[in-house]
Amino acid sequence: MSHCVEREEEKEEYDAGPSCVSMKSDQSMRNPNNFSDGAVTSDPRSVPSSTSHYQNHLMEDKTEAVLQTHTLETGDLQRVKDQHKTSMKNKYERLFEGMKLQENETPLNRIYTQLYIIKGEDEGVNEEHEVLQMEKTARTKHSQDTPIDCNDIFKASSEAGCEEKDQIKTVLTKGIAGIGKTVSVQKFILDWAEGKANQDVDFMFVLPFRELNLILDHQYSLHRLLLDFHPELQDLESNIYEECKVVFIFDGLDESRITLMFSDDQKVCNVTETSSVAVLMSKLMKGELLPSAIIWITSRPAAANQIPSKYIHRLTEIQGFTEPQKEEYFRKRISDQLQASRIISHIRRARSLHIMCHIPVFCWISSTVLQKLLEENLSAEIPQTLTEMYIHFLLIQINMRNQKYDERDPEKLLQSNREVIVKLAEVAFKQLMKGNVMFYEEDLIESGLDVTDASVHSGICTEIFKEESLIHQRKVFSFIHLSVQEFLAAFYAFYYYVIIHIDTLQFCDVMHNLHRDAVNKVLESKNGHLDLFLRFLLGVSLESNQRLLQDLLTHTQNSSESIRRTTQYIKDKIKDGHELSTERSINLFLCLLEVKDQTLSREIQGFVKSNKHSEKKLSPAHCSTITYMLQMLEKPLDELDLKKYNTSDEGRRRLIPGVINCRKALLAGCNVTAQSCTTVASALQSSNCVLRELDLSNNDLQDSGVKLISNGLKSTNCRLEILRLSGCMVTEEGCGYLSSALSSNPSHLRELDLSYNQPGPSGVQLLKQRYEDPNYKLHILNLDHGGHFRIKPGLRKYACDLTLDPNTAHTQLILSEDYKKTTCVKDHQQYPDHPDRFAQQEQVMCRESLTGRCYWEVEWSGSGHVAVTYKEISRKSGIDCWFGLNEKSWSMYCSDMNYTVWYNSNSTDVFGPSARSNRVGIYLDCLSGNLSFYSVSDTHTLTHIYTFNTTFTEPLYAGFGVYPESSVSLCQI
Repeated sequence: MSHCVEREEEKEEYDAGPSCVSMKSDQSMRNPNNFSDGAVTSDPRSVPSSTSHYQNHLMEDKTEAVLQTHTLETGDLQRVKDQHKTSMKNKYERLFEGMKLQENETPLNRIYTQLYIIKGEDEGVNEEHEVLQMEKTARTKHSQDTPIDCNDIFKASSEAGCEEKDQIKTVLTKGIAGIGKTVSVQKFILDWAEGKANQDVDFMFVLPFRELNLILDHQYSLHRLLLDFHPELQDLESNIYEECKVVFIFDGLDESRITLMFSDDQKVCNVTETSSVAVLMSKLMKGELLPSAIIWITSRPAAANQIPSKYIHRLTEIQGFTEPQKEEYFRKRISDQLQASRIISHIRRARSLHIMCHIPVFCWISSTVLQKLLEENLSAEIPQTLTEMYIHFLLIQINMRNQKYDERDPEKLLQSNREVIVKLAEVAFKQLMKGNVMFYEEDLIESGLDVTDASVHSGICTEIFKEESLIHQRKVFSFIHLSVQEFLAAFYAFYYYVIIHIDTLQFCDVMHNLHRDAVNKVLESKNGHLDLFLRFLLGVSLESNQRLLQDLLTHTQNSSESIRRTTQYIKDKIKDGHELSTERSINLFLCLLEVKDQTLSREIQGFVKSNKHSEKKLSPAHCSTITYMLQMLEKPLDELDLKKYNTSDEGRRRLIPGVINCRKALLAGCNVTAQSCTTVASALQSSNCVLRELDLSNNDLQDSGVKLISNGLKSTNCRLEILRLSGCMVTEEGCGYLSSALSSNPSHLRELDLSYNQPGPSGVQLLKQRYEDPNYKLHILNLDHGGHFRIKPGLRKYACDLTLDPNTAHTQLILSEDYKKTTCVKDHQQYPDHPDRFAQQEQVMCRESLTGRCYWEVEWSGSGHVAVTYKEISRKSGIDCWFGLNEKSWSMYCSDMNYTVWYNSNSTDVFGPSARSNRVGIYLDCLSGNLSFYSVSDTHTLTHIYTFNTTFTEPLYAGFGVYPESSVSLCQI
């Protein structure tokens, strides 16, 4: 059971015990009211009713007193409940993939695959397209996510610390288009109707928003509304709702054109009171109307925030199919298991298709296309891109239409197909630009489309048409998935702007302009709603795809030059990276793959494998693109070393998801956060994880971060062999998490570095037990350099106490009494001769040798050098005496104007923060060969200036070169 999202105020408890209901008499059953769908409305889309809604209510009021005097015996009550269950079972027991035609129906229980429903989180406004959301989710599924069975959606969590009571009142489930929200609702209802689950519920009422839209201007009581949707309950009295346990299901909040009114002052407390549909829905969700009711709402993510969080008791999210569930779906749907295996194998090889198959609807599209292609030709060329897959899907639907069409003249049939598809695509384009995912007959007519012709396009445009009540006399249309609408919209844009309105001579310029404008518009988008549209537009423009669509296009065009110009434009945008978000940069990269341009991918691969990472500053957008490419590689990367990349902390954070497809990940000293720990843990749990070595040293993970990493280590999928957590502020608590992880998965980890932490006696004992147990693979355990002072944030945990050595000081340097400060003066001091003294250079060294990891800070005035040197540096004369001008020392020159680093007479000007500070920090890791310099602000914030990466072969000492009238002080840390 997942964690739960709680209301702040006290929740009500609900009685799950026996329920009862009173009903109207048998006489009224023999003479039911003949009512229409409601009041006259100002909605121009509405259909006038033949009988006045208000007359119906007057008739109802006249008979109410008599009707309420009749009650139903227990046996009759059960009969009505059984009738309702039977009605719901008949309605929801079959799944229609595509349009609701008999040949498309499948028993739900036969094909249903359990979806991955988890606790959701309120993430604010979405800034990315839903498909990119899904691709990200597929890569970073949280280790602590616990799936919820849809039948347990209202059951309180049994986890420790959860404040839920025995019953959750309102659940909001979000998920992208086609992910399976409605199917989950259908399964929930079917299992109840078949007596398999939730038998304490008496009635379930389903009110889809797309159908409520049809009566949005009507006046209804809740009682009358429910009777219209569920006519089998027409003889129930209104007090049934208070006395029985009922569940309301509002499916498709994102499709609603009803403005919910949570701040409205109108009082509606009785199920017989009349108001607008908007007020009824709002009062139900607020709990002011029928407070005992249980409510389930489903929505796409972008619309989920329409309901204030204080009215939601649990927020869940459907993440679609996991890896095993993808295979399960294909094997259930495809009876030929050999063919199913071939399709599964192909999907796995095509990375972009494989990720999309987290969406159940895309699994259906893929299986439809691949089954058909393999049935016709076992050696057929199988789609590799999204555009190719959707083109084949469209062609299959056209072929299905042709089989049902009476016309036998090929030319007339071709012309008919073209006209209908172009008009349908026009609807898709116009509605997409308006942000609509559902539409009405008027929208089809506006594009010149015959409604009856659209209805035979099985799987492309689905019509909802039911005859149970007059509410459903109007037809509502939608594409079977948002991506299908986006594909057709892209086809229309290409057809209209490129094929119809230009000649061959203009084609290259016009198509490039179309692509360029589309790219710019997508980059301006705040929520990425046109990202997939752009991918399809570029894909359709490809000549090979034009040939696939040749029956729909009046002619094809040579697009190679315009595609070349467009891809170069996109690559320039990616490389510029200015203010480009992660989502936008990844989508541009995917656009290149959609037109089969691998040049940038190969360029990035070459860059990653080279030693040129520091030559150019990488923006965070560049890092996002690199990470995505890393995850798309068929062959894992041998090593991902974040320190080698010349980028910001944000850039390195964006590189971290790449660990899922590399063998060695070096993340030491990269400000790894808890969120990044979650990403790493998810990678460790991945079924295809290849990570064998992980270095997280010098990150302030603390025990909370170690707990997340340990969750990944526990997974049976984890094959990690080396884990370094040196200097991560780990205490005995974190050691306990690691010990537990080793107990769960003892067969792989052979090296664990916990040096420079504070494991405490109990932590040491726990881990040593694992180390000494022959059943564990752990052969190297490093707990050195521990102590309470290691539980300090940042580099201060490595602070060392240094003093200046008077025997090395040049005679123009004056040392303070505590040997912490030196000042350069004009006059020479009377120091005794000493072989270690610098004879000609105004330099001084410290007494203490530096070993292991050390950190110290220096404050300077004027100008001078901060250095690290071997003891054997020359002291008397010549260039070999100066810090940084030989092979025995490394230095950084500091002044009010600039920083310059020196080694072996080679200098590099470097830039610190814009706000200059006269305090620098020096971090030395002798073993790893790292010497880093930092600017230290007044608030003790460290800003990296430069790092030397080398191999140290001798003992090291701190040193300083001081210019005239300047001084250097060792700081107290």
